[in-house]
Amino acid sequence: MPYRSILSLPDLQTYLSSTAVAAFDFETAPDDAYRSDDRAALDAHKSHIAGISFSVAEGDAVYLPLAHRVGENAAKQDAIWAWLKPGFFMNPAVIKIAHNLAFESAFLYAKGIVVQEPCYDTIAAAQLVYKNEKEFRSLGDCGLKTLVPEYFGEQLPSYTETVGGHHFDELDPQAERTVRYACADSDYALRLYHLFNGWFDRFLPKHRFITGKIESPTAVYVGLMRYNGLPIDRPLMEQKGLEAEKKLAELRRDIAFIIGDVPIGANASTAAFKKYLFDRLKLPKVKQTEKGRGVTKRAGGAFLPDPPERVALDDEALILLREYCEKNRPELVRLFELVQEYRRWGKIKSTYINGYLKYVNTVTGRIHPDLLPLATETGRFASKNPNCQNMPRAGADDIGVRNFIVAPEGKILLSLDFSQIELRVGAFYCKDEKMLETYRSGGDIHAQTTSVIYKIPLEQAKDKNAPQYKERRTIAKSCNFGTFFGLFPKGLQKTLKFKAGLDVSLDECDRIIRSLKSGYPRLSRWQEETKRRAEFRKYTETWLGRRRSLPGITSANWNVKSFAQRVALNTPIQGTAADILKLALGRIVRGLPEHPWLCPLLQIHDELVFELPENQLKKAVLFIKTCMETQPFEAFSVPIMAEAAAGKRFGELHELEGCL
Repeated sequence: MPYRSILSLPDLQTYLSSTAVAAFDFETAPDDAYRSDDRAALDAHKSHIAGISFSVAEGDAVYLPLAHRVGENAAKQDAIWAWLKPGFFMNPAVIKIAHNLAFESAFLYAKGIVVQEPCYDTIAAAQLVYKNEKEFRSLGDCGLKTLVPEYFGEQLPSYTETVGGHHFDELDPQAERTVRYACADSDYALRLYHLFNGWFDRFLPKHRFITGKIESPTAVYVGLMRYNGLPIDRPLMEQKGLEAEKKLAELRRDIAFIIGDVPIGANASTAAFKKYLFDRLKLPKVKQTEKGRGVTKRAGGAFLPDPPERVALDDEALILLREYCEKNRPELVRLFELVQEYRRWGKIKSTYINGYLKYVNTVTGRIHPDLLPLATETGRFASKNPNCQNMPRAGADDIGVRNFIVAPEGKILLSLDFSQIELRVGAFYCKDEKMLETYRSGGDIHAQTTSVIYKIPLEQAKDKNAPQYKERRTIAKSCNFGTFFGLFPKGLQKTLKFKAGLDVSLDECDRIIRSLKSGYPRLSRWQEETKRRAEFRKYTETWLGRRRSLPGITSANWNVKSFAQRVALNTPIQGTAADILKLALGRIVRGLPEHPWLCPLLQIHDELVFELPENQLKKAVLFIKTCMETQPFEAFSVPIMAEAAAGKRFGELHELEGCL
């Protein structure tokens, strides 16, 4: 096999100069201070590139050693990097392929290089091919050591087998096993590129576009966010941790005063506490756990008996129990108020204080979460280690979690948030004239829906001093965010009850939905057409063709079929909104070389967060708004708006409209 080591810039230029498609892969090793850290080689702040392999043809690859501690490394490395930056990594004439492009992107960003299109992430491509006739591959199925045996019948040596307890830079870069291991990664990334593109061309051509034009530039952006991390105020987090612990201790004492020495645990859901509530106090078992199908248990208005292990005591169950006690056991209402408060503070401390502190990087003092752009079936991001997607909004928690993120001296945080992007996408799909006109004229869609539901003049719906303004607007918002997804009266009632604190009868919810559909006539038509099309195809998709299989849509089981129908409606809207966001990320990546001071930090739902020098704020807002508000594809006829806010702390950002 013609794998070989090269040591000079001319050899590298000769190998890469005549190709329009090349794969590359980094071998990394920990810096001296982190040699005992098992995961340091994966962190661009704790490690370095030991060598790079390149492949331009199947079965052919070269390895360029850069920082091995034995053997011979490439000479004149400054010249090599000076050529690689414009000649390869930012070259618009070369398709750059990597398996897990976000990883390589982070290490290149540390050297001041932002990978430019065309680029191709084979790990993203792998997640967009079918694993079987019903589902796509998950991230866990997409490692190179998994894909190569499956697709090519070759067993690649593992990293552990290759290094034998050493670090990669301790291997001889001219040794056959070192060269074979390094070169195989880029060789098989190139083979996967051709294999997946052939599969896409045959079965799902639109997924080739999504891989190359949406997910691969997004992978580069993810690497930048991962490298930059979130600047945090650790003293504030520790101070708030002490406050939270004090509050929890007070709540435990107050609860114990009522229930005695019954252990409640960290989340007030121990078996002993359930036994106290349901056996000793004889309170009704209002809800089952997921094991018991996760539904509220009422039959003809009565509560049903349930095995103890299936009795739920989640937040919804606590609300139902408190309501029961308000009518039947008023002396216990205080207990449930305390338990709800105890849980809220417990989550703040465990998830947002201890949970975040656990991931503070010892080099940067920042949190570097794993952002996963293909972790959901709609194409929306997910986050872990820690999860920053569920960070509460400013003002929604007593502790001020978003204030933990603070800009360094001389810098400022900037947030750009898509305004009602899913509702705009929904209006685009259903083509309802009232919705479209509202957005095209810069109107208030929630006021428009209030007007439609309650059959009142639009001016009255907008009037904040009008009777029932707040309640009606809350109901309109819930309808707007749920109605595109096939909202039922029971679902609306539940949403209003548990998320908005409104008690609305089932009959009134039914009337509201009927009024909504009659007021937006094209909405129902789009929903029915979409469900019929999905039932015929057995899948649903976004406007750009991101597909999601729906094997359950023809099920005889109503619950299974109904869920699939809701997914059929949800995915085009939520998935197209995700595609629009990712297209914006690609534009930002293309413009970052001209804005090197702009640091992407975080994606959270429809919001992008950046760190930048205070004196560059106006320029940054103009650039990012342009990237986000550009028409995403030719057919999209609804204006897109991104709202800007800036400040020193993430929880205290100030809107910038009219301020620049």
